[in-house]
Amino acid sequence: MELNVVNIQGQETGRKVQLPDAVFGIEPNDHAIYLDVKQYLANNRQGTHKSKERAEIAGSTRKIKKQKGTGTARAGSVKSPVFRGGGRVFGPQPRDYRFKLNKKLKQLARKSALAYKAKNNAIVVVEDFQMESPKTKEFVNIRKNLNVEGKSSLVVVKDLDRNVYLSSRNVPKSEVATTAALNTYSIMKAQSLVLAESSVEEIAQLFNA
Repeated sequence: MELNVVNIQGQETGRKVQLPDAVFGIEPNDHAIYLDVKQYLANNRQGTHKSKERAEIAGSTRKIKKQKGTGTARAGSVKSPVFRGGGRVFGPQPRDYRFKLNKKLKQLARKSALAYKAKNNAIVVVEDFQMESPKTKEFVNIRKNLNVEGKSSLVVVKDLDRNVYLSSRNVPKSEVATTAALNTYSIMKAQSLVLAESSVEEIAQLFNA
């Protein structure tokens, strides 16, 4: 797949970039995408949720009524789960939600996500650019020139420019990532993928194209 390279004013530079078919032209694997996104979200969970069981509740240990003769169910503790303020049965406990996936499967998932963007013509290739200082307004204008304003977009660069990152941080629906940090979740979440010219070759190398 061949795309025109534009500058940050949205004008064509006359150069073209070939997106390697080994990455952008494969048949997407939906299940690989599902597993990789599931792992990404699971790995981001803190897992610090906690509820108290009956042994952890602060309360009297006195037997609250006699065992027999009351006509109701026997009860021995106010900390019982059947009473208000008692412990919780099988409540959430701190745990690690992370799980492992094979490297080749994760690679297939990322390639599948990129292939979907190529199929939907949702990729823009822009020449490498830098910003002299962090300016949100300037970054907003760049998005407007590239026709991705109002859409969720992911700008992929080879090396992260601090000023570009700071300029994009307060822009809604905008994310900047390096090729090394590219993940399936971010690619699929973005409606438009903006690739810096030098990042295309880097992506091809990372995915062994």
